[in-house]
Amino acid sequence: MPKMKTKSGAKKRFKFTATGKLKTGKAYKRHRLISKSKRTRKELHDTVSVSETQRVKRWMPYA
Repeated sequence: MPKMKTKSGAKKRFKFTATGKLKTGKAYKRHRLISKSKRTRKELHDTVSVSETQRVKRWMPYA
């Protein structure tokens, strides 16, 4: 059987953690972080919901 292809957009946007959860980037996390509250900065860490994770796993068969 030939290898399955990974969706190139998914591999640029998502990363799997060691426990199998899915991390994604968020906007407004690059600069001017001093003016943002600690709570705001903490909420910019993001993991994807379980149902979305199942969909992305199909896009990235070897991740």
